[in-house]
Amino acid sequence: MCYHFRMAYRIVVDTNVLTAALISPDGPNRAILRGCLLGAYKPLLSNALFSEYEDVTARPAILERCPVAPEDVKVLLEAVCSVAEWVPIFYLWRPNLTDEGDNHVLELAAAGNARVIVTNNIRDFSKGELRFPDIQIVTPTDMLREV
Repeated sequence: MCYHFRMAYRIVVDTNVLTAALISPDGPNRAILRGCLLGAYKPLLSNALFSEYEDVTARPAILERCPVAPEDVKVLLEAVCSVAEWVPIFYLWRPNLTDEGDNHVLELAAAGNARVIVTNNIRDFSKGELRFPDIQIVTPTDMLREV
């Protein structure tokens, strides 16, 4: 008997994808999050990214637009943690992206050997001083087309 196992894509989900998935009940952002929870993708997390997830999803402007209760948002974050791979980051690459707050996302992708960073802000990742040719920067829609 032959078994075929498909490796899940190792991805980093930018915070803007998570928040868009919370706000909108459908669409590509929600599909990416669902894919992580169902095992189609292997999301990578670091302390910095998870802290950002917690901070942004607790903001009143996000919670006001979110169709679920704040307690359910916390449950969702716990579910994401349960399927994610935590990656320790020992070396800071400092790719010097336009938005300094995005550097830790690219560092996580490099440290965790991610194939893809899924973001709604591709432009923010295109102008760094360091290049990582093995890491693709894609929108949620493009990611869904790939798989």
